[in-house]
Amino acid sequence: MDEHATTPLIAVDNLGVRLNTSRGPAQAVRGVSFALKRGETLGLVGESGCGKSVTALSLMGLLPDSASITGSIKLEGRELAGLSDADYCGLRGNRISMIFQEPMTALNPMHTIGHQVAEPLQRHKAYSASQARREAIALLDRVGLPDPSRRIDAYPHQFSGGQRQRVTIAMALACEPDLLIADEPTTALDVTIQGQILDLIAELVEERGMSMILISHDLGVIAENVQRMMVMYGGTVVESGSTDEVFRRMGHPYTQGLFRARPKLGARKGTRLTTIAGTVPELVDLPAGCAFGDRCPLVEDRCRAALPPVVEVGAGHGVRCVRTDVSMAAHVGAPA
Repeated sequence: MDEHATTPLIAVDNLGVRLNTSRGPAQAVRGVSFALKRGETLGLVGESGCGKSVTALSLMGLLPDSASITGSIKLEGRELAGLSDADYCGLRGNRISMIFQEPMTALNPMHTIGHQVAEPLQRHKAYSASQARREAIALLDRVGLPDPSRRIDAYPHQFSGGQRQRVTIAMALACEPDLLIADEPTTALDVTIQGQILDLIAELVEERGMSMILISHDLGVIAENVQRMMVMYGGTVVESGSTDEVFRRMGHPYTQGLFRARPKLGARKGTRLTTIAGTVPELVDLPAGCAFGDRCPLVEDRCRAALPPVVEVGAGHGVRCVRTDVSMAAHVGAPA
């Protein structure tokens, strides 16, 4: 049997990330575990500050030097946790690539877009300058940038937000990575352009047989674009499973709160959206128990005593809550 057929492309086991902040150490990620095979797609969902982007930056080796990592990150069996930056440079942009949420800060304003798309091809694939330029034009054309052969020598400020995001997608795909991480790739775009960008990413992932991790705060985006999902809160995964199963039987009060808070098609003008009471806790102030406890309508003393264990509520569907019997009985999920 082919070893690559049985070995996950990426396997994360009990990942922990501690960051040093002005207020002291903060445990930004706590005990995150998942595995992705080639061609599989995974969504990370949650509010800002829940640990989604820090998890992604851990996979990319882009955490601050002062960050401390525990647990394991393996790419086809090769341990990445603790890998030197020089070794990571051989993987980053080559086997693992990332589309960042703000294209204007992801692109270098001092270099043309052609230079930035061609650079990974010259660095990782040893393309000549002329080969890399031709491939850059082809990539920009594939991601839908108008007239790429003429605009390849333009600078980032000469493009719209949607066009800049297309350029960052071309950069991320230049070396045909095995794993693509898309971190809120449509945050700064209007609704129409958001749909176009998400459709483009989905097409390219399927076309090239890549695995993808899509990070979003939008349950609708997750529902339409990934096979499996993980809901994060307070640096840990509070619910995970196949996307269809999680939406059908949401088990964690936080997941249910996110679902209720989404805009509803056909709602009357002026209708107020449902909100989750309270705010996301600061990472330096995480409680010993469930981080969602102060915002949860079902909280009781045992929730605050210790971090709840994961309860299996279905095949491959786990919920980190001690009150799943009550929460699931009170909620009926439906597709977003």
